[in-house]
Amino acid sequence: MAAAPSANPRTALICGPYLSGKTSLLEALLVEAGALGRHASPGNPFGLGDSSPEARAHEMSTEMNVATTEYLGDSWTFIDCPGSNELLHETRCAMSVADVAVVVVEPDEAKAITLAAQLRALDELGVPHIVFINKMDKKEVSVKALMEAFQSASDKPMILREIPIRDGDTITGHVDLVSERAFHWQENKPSSMISLPQQVADRESEARTELFENLADFDDTLLEKLLEDVVPSNQEIYENLSRDLSGNLVVPVFFGSATNGNGVRRLMKALRHDAPGVAATAERMGIDPSGETRVRIFKTLHAGHAGKMSLGRVMSGTMSSGDTLNKARPASLNRLFGAKMEITQNVVAGDIVGFTKLDESETGDVLTHDDKAADDGVCAPQAPLFGLAIKTANRGDDVKLPENLRKIMEEDPSLSTDFDESTGEQIFQGQGEMHLKLGLERLKNRSGLVVNSTPPKVAYRETIRKKVEKRVRHRKQSGGHGEFGEVHLRVAPRPRGGGFAFNDEIHGGVVPKQYIPAVEAGVTDCMSNGPLGFPVVDVEVTLFDGKFHAVDSSEMAFRKAGGQAMRDGLGDARPVLLEPMNKVSVFVPNQFIARIQKIVLGRRGQIFGFEAKEGWLGWDEVTCQIPAAEMQGLIIEIRSATMGVGSFEATFDHLQEVSGEDVAKVLAEVAEATA
Repeated sequence: MAAAPSANPRTALICGPYLSGKTSLLEALLVEAGALGRHASPGNPFGLGDSSPEARAHEMSTEMNVATTEYLGDSWTFIDCPGSNELLHETRCAMSVADVAVVVVEPDEAKAITLAAQLRALDELGVPHIVFINKMDKKEVSVKALMEAFQSASDKPMILREIPIRDGDTITGHVDLVSERAFHWQENKPSSMISLPQQVADRESEARTELFENLADFDDTLLEKLLEDVVPSNQEIYENLSRDLSGNLVVPVFFGSATNGNGVRRLMKALRHDAPGVAATAERMGIDPSGETRVRIFKTLHAGHAGKMSLGRVMSGTMSSGDTLNKARPASLNRLFGAKMEITQNVVAGDIVGFTKLDESETGDVLTHDDKAADDGVCAPQAPLFGLAIKTANRGDDVKLPENLRKIMEEDPSLSTDFDESTGEQIFQGQGEMHLKLGLERLKNRSGLVVNSTPPKVAYRETIRKKVEKRVRHRKQSGGHGEFGEVHLRVAPRPRGGGFAFNDEIHGGVVPKQYIPAVEAGVTDCMSNGPLGFPVVDVEVTLFDGKFHAVDSSEMAFRKAGGQAMRDGLGDARPVLLEPMNKVSVFVPNQFIARIQKIVLGRRGQIFGFEAKEGWLGWDEVTCQIPAAEMQGLIIEIRSATMGVGSFEATFDHLQEVSGEDVAKVLAEVAEATA
């Protein structure tokens, strides 16, 4: 791994949908730069990237891969991110330090919708981006149809930079639309320049004109030339392309095959000529590029014997070994090449650095020598969409679990835990089933802790339908002072959400004041476990009469009397089961609305309405209510129905009575779970 030069180090993010070939492109770019000696292949799928046990087990990227190298004298860092939407938080954090992004896609019109989430995130952060259509050597494809499909997922105009050369149904090369040079692809070798084939001349001329017209939308001078039938110079077109990409106005589109190295050199040269530098990225993220040293932390790792490592980009200023960040001195500064680290002494604006032992730093921090900048929220995780109740397989490991979970969540802040007091369970939360599975596997692989998981319990409640009055006398004689307390209670329902209230209407001291709190304590003792086996809510209890004995009465006697009267009253007051209802907003492309309706209704949900999702062209928001008991796995079903792109937000809304056969079903399920 070569040390980076001091001039304008740049960072390119490689992102895109699952299985599009991002890691293969990372390795192909490193081969082109001379930093890697071979491509990954189907028979040997893991090279530089995807080296973790979890990635190997699932044959997919499960965390970002970072590699710094040189290309034609320039320093480049490539960050290859996972494609799963469940791991989008990691990609978004990397976007905050990228000068440019390469969005890798498959040549499949049906999968165009899978681009939506990542393109939206890039646009929200203003990250210039290029599309690379991978696997173009695999089958017959229509580039025109692909462009139309991909454009439907992008708010920015996509501009084709080249057109294919075909031999029958197979793409064998490309024509650059600016230089008008034609190239023949050679597997894992540089493309050879050839004469422009006659069969593509007309299409090349048409596509070149379309390129000019798209660029003219952002340049009046170019527009005037086109209106006057003046052909702009190649240099002028290159300048427009570079300026429009840097301004995130257009999305240039290239194609090729990462596995065979086709089109990779052309992509690398486009990055070299057109990608902006760190100064533009710093300004985009609200950092003065000419100001003091600022480092943006975009990933946290716990690297075995090396301890905690914070991956950051120097957005401005310089830094040397021994300098401080947030008043702490990193143990070392490291350049990264996959799992390899190389200690360096000096870094400059633009460099990606692994800082060891920055114990107080967190993903998303912007650090100076002396302090932290205000959190801009770019790396704030999304609300969890899936949860599991967890407990260690070995009770003796309970004490080890919190610290090891903390490390896992520090590496991936979109994972979280929450103790549900209503059910007594520790809930492990994230963006989906695979997300939590990876988190638990990482926990086991790194700490040896085996954690069992189950669906979380539902926080059912119960209340009553009618008002009753109960008289209970508690009397016990066992030699010496006995126990005596008599209470008359009125137990009545309250409006839904009204909570619990205790009143006393005692007159004449029939129950001395010092015993009234004991009666209330006895009542509340029963509230945690009603006749149906669940906590009781929305009841009002009134102590309106009673008796005491001057010798045998005590607080304990009245507490027992109050508890028994409450138990008897609840049993006779027609107890009913309540289930929590969630207000849910489902976000999906509008072609999937019918599927979402079926999913919601199949989960005992009620749909309230549909409306266009603000700022998302072609997406709808479905507003509905769904019982909490039906929420488990909802995100899995939504993604399955929407090619992985749908999502939802949910909040508790109210408690609702469960009726009919559903009550017996719930009680049977609870009995089985506790047996």
